[in-house]
Amino acid sequence: MKQAEQWTSRLGFILAAAGSAIGLGAIWKFPYMVGTSGGGAFFLLFIIFTLVIGLPLLLGEFTIGRSTQKEAISAYKTIAPGSLWHWIGRLGVITCFLLLSFYSVVGGWILSYLLRGFTGQLQGPAYDKVFGDIIGDPVSAVVAQLVFMLITAWVVARGVQSGIESANKYMMPGLFLLFMVLMVRSLTLDGAMDGVSFFLRPDFSKLSAESILYALGQSFFALSVGVSVMVTYSSYLAKNESLVRSAGSIVSLNLLVSLFAGLAIFPAVFSLGVEPTAGPGLLFIVLPSVFEQIAFGSIFLLIFLALFLFATLTSAFSMLEIIVASLAKGDEKKRKRLAWVIGLLIFIVGVPSALSFGVWSEVTLFGKSIFDAMDFLVSNILMPLGALLISIFVPLKMKRETLINELGVHTSLGKRLFIIWLLLIKYVAPIAILAVFLQMLGIW
Repeated sequence: MKQAEQWTSRLGFILAAAGSAIGLGAIWKFPYMVGTSGGGAFFLLFIIFTLVIGLPLLLGEFTIGRSTQKEAISAYKTIAPGSLWHWIGRLGVITCFLLLSFYSVVGGWILSYLLRGFTGQLQGPAYDKVFGDIIGDPVSAVVAQLVFMLITAWVVARGVQSGIESANKYMMPGLFLLFMVLMVRSLTLDGAMDGVSFFLRPDFSKLSAESILYALGQSFFALSVGVSVMVTYSSYLAKNESLVRSAGSIVSLNLLVSLFAGLAIFPAVFSLGVEPTAGPGLLFIVLPSVFEQIAFGSIFLLIFLALFLFATLTSAFSMLEIIVASLAKGDEKKRKRLAWVIGLLIFIVGVPSALSFGVWSEVTLFGKSIFDAMDFLVSNILMPLGALLISIFVPLKMKRETLINELGVHTSLGKRLFIIWLLLIKYVAPIAILAVFLQMLGIW
């Protein structure tokens, strides 16, 4: 049985899938991961992992979802009935649940910034103090996180076309254009070229086993692969749309925005004398300072924060959608109820992460704050594990004829590219993931 809804167009699908990727993954997390993990060397590894592992896995998830036209768990059951392979889908659901629990905390931070901006309380130059006050206030952090989850649940409850697709069609292009404006301004600051050099010139002496694992995890995080989100999203795509062109568009947009993010952040970081290793607060401290140096900067800052919030929400939509879709199974009445119930459960689980920079800052898990521990678990363990299982599942359990038909590789060139893709997903992807895991554990 087909999904109850479908995307109205390939553009709607691309924008929704890109919205899942181009959120905190590219705009918030990517810059601070680059800053703390080796600069240009990390960026280069991220590009390589995205093209060699992320893109093949993205196409793998697309073939699973579109061929069955079912949500994550049911899709695996359809292809491999009577087996345990459907646990890949269940792992994706669990991972998205945990991911959204701390992702929504950052969404709450953005809401708090927006509120302060509209009330005239967001003024420099002490943005580090503003950020510290926001994340350290337990009431503000928790309430903002709750509001973020309520918005997410409301949109997902409205459905695929009326909620998720319609929201993405307007705000994603706006965010893209505004980021270009910010990048151009940042590059004209004094000392900007030092930041460009840090971001684009690889220094492999700064790499560690941990930063390599982070680069691999970031390539999954940025493309939303490894958690079967793209299985669910592609199940809503019409059969006559090209999976290859769609995947290429999504990866291109993701890498381009990651490049823009780095060129907007790091020139400003070096120009303003901020340490590039500032961590998660980098975006919230540096960007407001950049806007201060632009004409009508306060207005630009409010617009950017609003669009940044939307980009964050589009990613949140995809995480909540995979959970709701796996339980609703096309029943729109169940969808509405489940979106609200699951959204509130995720909020509750995320409260410790919201408090981990304030009243629970002394509480640690394996030497990390609750927020950082959840981030590490999801981005560096669960997502790579899911990606590893998908890379094994696709060539092992899916019929070659199905893969060829779904990818539309009926020309001689297409068949050669198909062989390359199959080799990448069958051998390169699992070997790379295993190698990084072993290196992280000190075994290899």
